[in-house]
Amino acid sequence: MKPRSLVFDLFGDYLRYRGGEVRLRGLVALMDCFDIPESTVRVVAARMRKEGWLDSSREGRETVYALTDASWRLLDEGRERIFGRARGPWDGQWHMVIYSVPEADRALREQLRKELSWLGFGLLSASVWISPHDRIAQVRESFADHPSVRIDALHARSEGAAADRDMATRSWDLTALGKEYGELLDRYRPRLAGYRAGELRGRDALVERMRLVHDYRMFPFRDPDLPPELLPEGWVGRQAHELFLEAHGLLRAEAEAHVDEVVGGGTGT
Repeated sequence: MKPRSLVFDLFGDYLRYRGGEVRLRGLVALMDCFDIPESTVRVVAARMRKEGWLDSSREGRETVYALTDASWRLLDEGRERIFGRARGPWDGQWHMVIYSVPEADRALREQLRKELSWLGFGLLSASVWISPHDRIAQVRESFADHPSVRIDALHARSEGAAADRDMATRSWDLTALGKEYGELLDRYRPRLAGYRAGELRGRDALVERMRLVHDYRMFPFRDPDLPPELLPEGWVGRQAHELFLEAHGLLRAEAEAHVDEVVGGGTGT
């Protein structure tokens, strides 16, 4: 687990519910749980402040780091993707984005592609991205300040179920993703009994819960959360999601108690 990611995860799962701020010495103590030295914590926090993810202030002789508005938005979006799943039946409609970006704006084109992936779109063909979920408004909003980006949107249906499944297979590598979901289940399913029995306490519970989040959190940004009609036979993604939610909940009380012990009171939600 990289120090920068750990800081984001600590804020996302704990510190955001404790006012969204932490004294430097408290952050150092939390990072020590993961064997990250103080010197590294200071460098990472300073860089994140420079990048606009953290604000800093002084309380006497102490430095306090707090989330910026940009960080709050990022954490809100991330939490929704990690913990949420689409509900209800699919209406059979695809939502398509066809974009055009000037050749000179390669960085902007790459930014657009990352945003589309983040929102669960898959690449069907050159510059054509599709999703069974209507998130086109979010794409437009993200690039409203970039007039050089042209976005054309279509809402369409295919010729039928077979064509739908073929489009899903071409747009996302579901085979590789399903294999990795299976590996996650193999890794954590045997640990559930211990979690239920409360075998992990304090620091150990915090470290285990953070490792669980680290191991799971990239799946939702690769998984388009397709409806069952589009998924291959034997898909275990939903099982992995349910396991994650259960394990995350079972470890919560001990992990949060340890955070409170290290940084001082407050309650999570």
